[in-house]
Amino acid sequence: MKLLGLAGLILTGTVSAQPARIPVRALANNVTPAERELDTRVRELGRAFDGEVGIAVRDVDTGFAASWHGDRFYPQQSVSKFWVALTALQRADAGRLDLDERVTVTRADLTLFHQPIAGRIGANGYTTTLGDLMFRALTQSDNTCNDIVLRHAGGPAAVREMLERNRLEGIRFGPGERLLQAGIAGLRWQPAFSHGNAFFTARDAVPAERRRAAFEHYVADPVDGATPNGIANGLARLQRGELLSPASTRRLLAIMSQTHTGPNRLRGGLEAGWTISHKTGTGQVYDGEQAGYNDIGILHAPDGHNYALAVMIGRTGTPLATRMALMQDVVRAAIAYHDAVAAEGGDR
Repeated sequence: MKLLGLAGLILTGTVSAQPARIPVRALANNVTPAERELDTRVRELGRAFDGEVGIAVRDVDTGFAASWHGDRFYPQQSVSKFWVALTALQRADAGRLDLDERVTVTRADLTLFHQPIAGRIGANGYTTTLGDLMFRALTQSDNTCNDIVLRHAGGPAAVREMLERNRLEGIRFGPGERLLQAGIAGLRWQPAFSHGNAFFTARDAVPAERRRAAFEHYVADPVDGATPNGIANGLARLQRGELLSPASTRRLLAIMSQTHTGPNRLRGGLEAGWTISHKTGTGQVYDGEQAGYNDIGILHAPDGHNYALAVMIGRTGTPLATRMALMQDVVRAAIAYHDAVAAEGGDR
């Protein structure tokens, strides 16, 4: 599939006073024991996992980063909702989008797969605000809510422009949920797929050879792909206030801290006093293998320190418990690193 260009353009001001960027520091000769241990542990976790996985852990404040296959592209699936929210909030900061605008969701807006808002749509639709739809898209991973926010924020082209303008490299954005999921299944999107079991019935009728080819093509070169290092960089820049106004930064992090999906993924590795703002992503399964099982987020330490994490499982048939254990172990590795730095007398 086509690689969406992410050529660097000069960042234009949705944020009035940006702090200086902190460069990434990968493992080098002058690393501390804590940094070396984190790097070793991340590599061990990635190497031991039975499947295609990429991992990135980045210390937001110092820039130190450890990764496993951190520059490979993996399917994002619903992780991409994070970039939609970022685009919408940047436009709101610039006065180009009103998140308090009231919109009416109708059955014509329905997409597919997870869309809990469908249960709220009555004969006259369901009226709420764009901000509420963004909240539902992030915390419930509601595909229909996300699609409406995406539309109001300018569509896929606007998200790609946001990524380019902010120099968020290693991130692709796909064609939208309907076209993306239909393509993975070897189908052409039809509006009827949004209702009942129509999509599943059509998918089951796709010849095995065609469906296998579509699945393999997507996994090999995901149109919505992202690199773990690229995601960790975007998360770190959000946390440092480089991408949004202070109010919008707080708003997005607060929403992501209330995510309901994936409670046993990254969130399952938290220790007392630690919190996380995160977004999950889950792809289709074909012949026992899943294309995309992810969680990304910002891990918040009790002392205010922050870590950007991305665990992207591109393809695997391992049990869900094994995948969740990997994600929890990545969180534990970051916490162990934090504690080791403190024990070394590191500057917090």
